[in-house]
Amino acid sequence: MEREIICNISVLEYVLFCIEGVAKRLGKDGREVYRILTEDSDILNSYIVPSYDVLHTQGKEYIIEDILDVMKKRGLPV
Repeated sequence: MEREIICNISVLEYVLFCIEGVAKRLGKDGREVYRILTEDSDILNSYIVPSYDVLHTQGKEYIIEDILDVMKKRGLPV
């Protein structure tokens, strides 16, 4: 899958926050979660980044649960 370059520092910080939060919840390494969200699926570029404006205003637990729900719906290991 083609990777997009994130040029906005706020969005980049949000993406890192999401990856690390999901990794911690799943007991996985951040690199593994990044791979799942970019290579095994396109959740990073098709959901997390485009949803920045809405999701970054929510609490940590809500954001992590929301991403895990998307992962489940797409048949990814959660």
